[in-house]
Amino acid sequence: MRFTRRAKIVMGGAFLILAPAAVFGIEVWMALSGPRLHYVDPKYASLHFGASGPALTYLVLGDSTAAGQGGDYRIGIAQSTARHLAETHRVTMINHAVSGATAEDVVRDQLPQIQGLKPDLVLISLGANDVTHFTKNGELRVSLETIITQIQADRPDARIVLTASPQMGSVPRFAQPLRWFAGTQTARINAVFADVIREHGLTLAPLADRTGPIFARDPSLFAADKFHPNDRGYAVWIPVLNEALDEAIKSRS
Repeated sequence: MRFTRRAKIVMGGAFLILAPAAVFGIEVWMALSGPRLHYVDPKYASLHFGASGPALTYLVLGDSTAAGQGGDYRIGIAQSTARHLAETHRVTMINHAVSGATAEDVVRDQLPQIQGLKPDLVLISLGANDVTHFTKNGELRVSLETIITQIQADRPDARIVLTASPQMGSVPRFAQPLRWFAGTQTARINAVFADVIREHGLTLAPLADRTGPIFARDPSLFAADKFHPNDRGYAVWIPVLNEALDEAIKSRS
């Protein structure tokens, strides 16, 4: 079979796009399959923080970042943000995050557990696994819409903060050009988050924009798996999350 010059160019372009995707998928599988075998999500009982102020039911959903993989859960983003909220509130924190969760997984596995909970404030730390699983834009949008709709059906005035994906192009587990490819996928996924957040009047905690360059400069912020943040890495995220949560609470006034 003979190919025209134009056909060869098209095929070559397709190879340049698909080859990084295939290798990236293999790298992701290698990065996740080993460490996750040795990781167990914490046993999430309701935790209480603060002794004064208005009562606040604080719900956390999402993936390994909210579960604290790579660091000490007690000083990870869930409990650290709860302690921040406890400076002005009596906080009951419920965390249903599961390592490895995509947006679709949150719909299937986490939403059924929160029916009737009626949270005042929700943090959804989600997006990285939708990057690594190449979730299609339309599918991601449907999942995010479902998550938001169900939360607001239980509590119409619930305030919701989403992180979107951290900058996966900063992950040292991926060699170039795979980091570049991960960065392009981060931008694609986060554009969907941005649209949904804007349409529903929610709050973004912009981890990719605010902390991606910091992680790119300092690989010591990653855990031994070179994929998840360690305690110091999560500490970089926490001020961004606290700022977004404060913004969301003020919008309730």
